[in-house]
Amino acid sequence: MIRAATPADVPAIAALIRQLAEYERLTHTVVFTETDLHQHLFGERPYAEVLVAEEVGAIVGFALFFHNYSTFRGKPGIYLEDLFVIPAARGRGYGKALLRAIAQLAVERGCARVEWSVLNWNAPAIAFYQSLGAEPLTEWTVYRLTDTALDRLARS
Repeated sequence: MIRAATPADVPAIAALIRQLAEYERLTHTVVFTETDLHQHLFGERPYAEVLVAEEVGAIVGFALFFHNYSTFRGKPGIYLEDLFVIPAARGRGYGKALLRAIAQLAVERGCARVEWSVLNWNAPAIAFYQSLGAEPLTEWTVYRLTDTALDRLARS
């Protein structure tokens, strides 16, 4: 079953985020707290939304997403920040069900597109996304400002 996350789901979502970071070999970058996650998902100004996949009452996957905007299309879009299903539940359709639910939300909300990033080495994810009809945007390069560079620019 796919459903919208509730505040009570924050500990399970946090655990899945940590599992995703381990899978992506990025545990050294994880610094969030459950308090921050709760505030950013369910506080006065939510920054993102989460759908969860449940199997017999246990959360086995999640999709965290937020809206962006296409100036060229003149419509909002959805950016999928994270999609993760625990290894024991893979192959049961949860990833596809989470993406289908996001696609349905995008259509209901009048969005022009759903976008996400995938690590170049993650062949299983790439094959999965391509099987759904997703196409890589090879002409674009992602840039990011964080930590010292972000602070330096903000103060310049």
